[in-house]
Amino acid sequence: MDIRPLPGMEVDGHEFDHRLFETLKAISETFSQRRASRMLGVTPQVLNRRVLRAESLLNMKLVRRSGAGSELTPEGSELLRLYERQMNLLEPSDRIMVAAGYTSSVLAELVLEASGTEGSLFSSSATDSFHLAGKSRLDMIFLDDPIHAYRRDLDFVPVAYDHLVLVGMDAGDVTELDGASFVEVADSPQRLAWEVLSDTGIDFRIVKTVRSPLQAYRLVERTPGLLTFLSGSQFEGSGVLSDETRHVISLVRCDDRADSLVDFILGDGQETVAEAGFEPLQ
Repeated sequence: MDIRPLPGMEVDGHEFDHRLFETLKAISETFSQRRASRMLGVTPQVLNRRVLRAESLLNMKLVRRSGAGSELTPEGSELLRLYERQMNLLEPSDRIMVAAGYTSSVLAELVLEASGTEGSLFSSSATDSFHLAGKSRLDMIFLDDPIHAYRRDLDFVPVAYDHLVLVGMDAGDVTELDGASFVEVADSPQRLAWEVLSDTGIDFRIVKTVRSPLQAYRLVERTPGLLTFLSGSQFEGSGVLSDETRHVISLVRCDDRADSLVDFILGDGQETVAEAGFEPLQ
């Protein structure tokens, strides 16, 4: 059974089914409402009513008459473009769609290459990755910190280990961090470092929060006295809390199509894990 959904779209609070967008598409291709109606198998009157109803609800012209017949207005063309973009997101793809954290995206890219998997990779925060999963079809999400799966009550698969290093100061003992100022990376495993510092009674301040580890690194580089904790797999720094901040890099399966890639990562792909600078599971 071949089933293909034909969704509509909501525009300015008004819902339109696929027939309006088929109408706009046909007019854009034929430059004639009469020929467009024949293409769609409806009468010119039915096609015209579709256009007029949409124009009335949206308070804008979608189709205009020209010397050669009919054509879409700029507003009509833009509406059709947005609809076609939405439809493209729903089209099945042979490529595995992967979203990954700023740190785990390094591993994800190498794993896709090593396994010979055709895939598209989106590097983003965990919050943005799950937002993307809700808006379009993803096959897999790599997480820098498994807590994001815990919070959403999702099953996750550990694929590697990582730890945090202190960047901006070569500390030999955690007590040297008393009174220090830090840059925080949102949605990152830095929570582990903050917990250790708090439990140890260290007085510290988070003076700025950024989106990516690279932003934090650059900010620390150019600001004397500013510190941060970053992934030991990707950055050099002091291992003053390396044991306390050891954590898993994990993935969440969104689709069964990801199963073969997961099997590779847990098997031969562990060599790629080591090559990427992470600690293999075994």
